[in-house]
Order: sequence, then structure tokens, then C-alpha cells
Amino acid sequence: MQDNEEKNVKKNQISVELTEEVAEGIYSNMAIISHSPSEFVLDFLRIMPNSNKAKVKSRIILTPEHAKRLLHALEENMEKFENQFGTVKRSDLNFNPPFPINLSGSGEA
Repeated sequence: MQDNEEKNVKKNQISVELTEEVAEGIYSNMAIISHSPSEFVLDFLRIMPNSNKAKVKSRIILTPEHAKRLLHALEENMEKFENQFGTVKRSDLNFNPPFPINLSGSGEA
């Protein structure tokens, strides 16, 4: 019986490839989320101190179902993180950027 369980676990595993470039990651200190009836768009930006210009460093497009899975995965992992390292305090609860956010540039309609 255990052999069948092991086979089922192996059958449901996904082999994930990670290139060196992707493994380096991209630093982001701001995110913009927009959505339509069929997709969620997550733009990850980097804004430098004392600047009113931010660059989109990465864009991820998700179906609503996958966005919900991501939301739950983030909640679960934040709970684990806080149990191990303590509560993460939010300093941006009343965050209002001192300028309007306007997405422009290539790839925008």
C-alpha cells in the first residue's frame, strides 16, 4: 500500500527549473494591482527615495483563481513568518503617495 502512496506523491510532483538570472530575483518596494473580469495584473516597481518616478521591474498576470491561491499562500506564509520572527508592523496603513500613480510606457494600452 505504501508503494502506491509513494507513486501518487511522485506523480503529483512538479519539477521546477530556476535559471541563474531568475534566481537572483528582482527587488521591489512597491506594487500596483489591477484587474479585469478575467485577470489580475501585478506590477512590481522600484522607487528610489526622494523620487517621484518608479520603474516597473516585473509584471505577473494571473487568472482570478490563481490570484486567490496566491493570496491564501501569502497569508499562510506570513502567519508562519510572524510565528517565527514576530509581528510585521505596517507603516503604510494610511499610505497616500504624494503624487498620482500613472502607468505609462511600452506595453501599455
